[in-house]
Amino acid sequence: METFNLAEIFSEVKELKNIDRVTMMRVLEDVFRSMLAKQYGSADNFDVIINPDKGDFEIWRNRRVVPDEEFTDPNTEIPLSEAKKIDEDYEVGEDVSEEFKPQEMSRRAVLALRQNLSTRLMELEKSNLYAKYKDRIGDIVTGEVYQVWKKEILVLDDEGNELILPRDQQIPGDFFKKGDTVRAVVYKVEMKNNKPQIILSRTSPKFLERLFELEVPEIFDGLITIKKIVRIPGERAKVAVESYDERIDPVGACVGMKGSRIHGIVRELRNENIDVINYTTNTQLLIQRALSPAKISSIKIDEANKRAEVYLQPKEVSLAIGKGGLNIKLASQLTGYEIEVYRESVEDDEDVSLDEFADEIDEWIIDELKAIGCDTAKSVLQVGFEDLVKRTDLEEETVREVLRILKSEFE
Repeated sequence: METFNLAEIFSEVKELKNIDRVTMMRVLEDVFRSMLAKQYGSADNFDVIINPDKGDFEIWRNRRVVPDEEFTDPNTEIPLSEAKKIDEDYEVGEDVSEEFKPQEMSRRAVLALRQNLSTRLMELEKSNLYAKYKDRIGDIVTGEVYQVWKKEILVLDDEGNELILPRDQQIPGDFFKKGDTVRAVVYKVEMKNNKPQIILSRTSPKFLERLFELEVPEIFDGLITIKKIVRIPGERAKVAVESYDERIDPVGACVGMKGSRIHGIVRELRNENIDVINYTTNTQLLIQRALSPAKISSIKIDEANKRAEVYLQPKEVSLAIGKGGLNIKLASQLTGYEIEVYRESVEDDEDVSLDEFADEIDEWIIDELKAIGCDTAKSVLQVGFEDLVKRTDLEEETVREVLRILKSEFE
């Protein structure tokens, strides 16, 4: 039985990924049937047998025996006289199966078949890759850095699929070179120019959440739930956790013995500081925990406007605000309340509110000082020149002038 070798055609698509054998055979059969239908008008009476392992195929055409004088359709009918040449026993009404000879395919038909097959399989691969990663959004993937560009990194997964890690989705301390292994979450999947584009992220809170699931078995098993994560990548993160088992300390479980569990996560995130706190539905307590390590004296909450006024001892204010205001910013994001920090009022007749200096100091400068928790003259003087320059956006000359004005009040 003659067969037409498809090795060349199969070799063009053998490198395709994400296509299972059953699907590939179905596509092959569809392509052949399309070619036969185009050549004969219909392919309903053809049997297509594909053998991709051997790189060949067989096609059989089934025709019904009709009397010579009634013969009209050469595709579905065969005259009795011709049927007798094949086998003397054939009678009118019986079916005759003949192998479709490869020689009957024109060169143009073969080229069209090859092109149609390649196009169909490439489209199928793109569709399957898109669907595969669309279902994995938020999951961690590990890949190898294949190419490093200015704005993004090309990463290959275990199957050789191309993934993109943009610069703005990398942690500030990240530095990768070709051949490095990188972990990230699937951030989004989109079709661009008819090609699936898989975007990764290492800055997403979901990445930190997945790392906790990998490092903390209690989270993976559902004994501890991560209620919310907020982070400034590479700088600081706050994670609110809750346990449904009273016997489990959620914070202790996440941190591990001597920090064994959280250290691995911190290293992966380029030494990002991670605060793990116990979640609670008590708003005051949650705000208090969120502002850790600062110790709060009292809190006034405005539920309607989602605002909280927090009062602390002067020495605790800088801890609550944190370096660059990161601590209070993350605490606000975690709790959902706009938090304003105030020094606890101390009876001091000699101290003066900054608002009293409105005629000498511009209002925007006073607002800058209040933003770091300084609302009186002495509170500003206690911070000192260097810290004021670091913690505000004020120029050095401006800070010197402000300190001069405030000092003169007490001289």
